[in-house]
Amino acid sequence: MTEAGPGHGRAVPARAGGRAELVPRIASALVMAAAALGLAWAGGPAFDAFWFLAALAVLWEWHGLVGTPRRAPLTLLGGAAMLVATALAARGDPGRALAALLLGAAVTLLLSRRRLAAAGPLYAGVLALAVPLLRHSAVDGAAIVFWLFAVVWGTDTLAFFGGRSIGGPKLAPRLSPSKTWSGFAVGVGSGALLGLLVAPRPTAVLPVLLAGLVGGALAQAGDLFESSLKRRCGAKDAGSLIPGHGGVMDRLDGFIAASVLAAAVGLWRFGPDGVGAGLLQW
Repeated sequence: MTEAGPGHGRAVPARAGGRAELVPRIASALVMAAAALGLAWAGGPAFDAFWFLAALAVLWEWHGLVGTPRRAPLTLLGGAAMLVATALAARGDPGRALAALLLGAAVTLLLSRRRLAAAGPLYAGVLALAVPLLRHSAVDGAAIVFWLFAVVWGTDTLAFFGGRSIGGPKLAPRLSPSKTWSGFAVGVGSGALLGLLVAPRPTAVLPVLLAGLVGGALAQAGDLFESSLKRRCGAKDAGSLIPGHGGVMDRLDGFIAASVLAAAVGLWRFGPDGVGAGLLQW
């Protein structure tokens, strides 16, 4: 059995399912979670490098999905823009960081003449911008990253088990046939509660809980957005870089959306120095 390849209809073998895939899937998840948690705790250049490389992988997969011509050089071009954005975000300069991403998108559009290709440096780049910006916040920098992990991972995991256990009407059958409204409700509610548990100020229960609900809903919306892109491009997964999981984009689609929310609210409320406290301090 074969399926359409990313972006250009090339036939590739379908992934094998069942127990043979379970062990690498669990092992990959544990390794990724350990790396993400450990680096979030440590912070510093290693943390920035980790998320830059994750964004670079997302950009590579994006160009593969949409069939961007000259994929490798345009990934390097976008990667250069994202590297600048990451460095500027770590210094608390989100305006120039965003300008670097926009420049990368503009040059990509000029060279590829494809709007979807030009969207790649922005989609992947906001990950390289938002997460370092949040972690380097003088207030709640580490806390907001752990909060995002709790909300997004909790939403994704509990949505899967809730949907499988309860079933019911489909959430968006044309985009993701397996998602249900029951899974959405269980996942978003569970993610919000887990976020509340790791929040450093449990006295502000209602605002942090509401922030978790919005963050979880956006994470699900990010997953549906990527599903719509894969459906449009005739692909099952964004890539195959992670054993048992598909592509990096498949794992970070919801996290991208939630991290943009956290960064935007934090900048609006407290500016670059306190961006991490935007969803946690009320």
